[in-house]
Amino acid sequence: MSVNYPNGKKYVQRQIEPKLLVNNQKNGTFSNRGMTLEEDINETNQYYLEQKIAVIHKKPTPIQIVQVDYPKRSAAVIKEAYFKLASTTDYNGVYKGKYIDFEAKETQNPTSFPLKNFHQHQITHMEQVLSHGGICFVIIRFTKFDEVYLLSAQHLLFYWNRMTGGGRKSITKQEIEENGHYIPLGYQPRIDYIKVIEDQV
Repeated sequence: MSVNYPNGKKYVQRQIEPKLLVNNQKNGTFSNRGMTLEEDINETNQYYLEQKIAVIHKKPTPIQIVQVDYPKRSAAVIKEAYFKLASTTDYNGVYKGKYIDFEAKETQNPTSFPLKNFHQHQITHMEQVLSHGGICFVIIRFTKFDEVYLLSAQHLLFYWNRMTGGGRKSITKQEIEENGHYIPLGYQPRIDYIKVIEDQV
């Protein structure tokens, strides 16, 4: 099946590196450098679900089907499709009766996080979640250091508004360290973001 992005480029499935447990130098815990941020969060969410801590899932990526073949009456084969632009954030769910909504992003930039990684419709969605009393945030991984931070949507909106007002187009790593929450990488769960937001529930 041919799957394309909205800009027409073909989707190429990325080869996942073998999973290796390595020592995280900053916190002395074991982390998995072979895993993507999405995989780590998905495993974390599965742990939360199994332990009856929270129910949080990744939203499916919407796909526009373009061409379908029918080799048999009882079977249809998708031959071409495009990823649609997601309209909200990556994850949502519930924890202790509170709505949780967040985005997950990785950057190879060692000193800052580029705001171009977000779209206006995602920012608007976060504003709407906050206006209804939901807990909203972004989880950011600096891949060079294998460090993960949780930054509240309130802080993200401040930096977004700073950019749209003519300010810098990124959030410095120092700003994220000062205003965000460092999440040590562990084994189970891998990225324990619930521990960070417990005091908001």
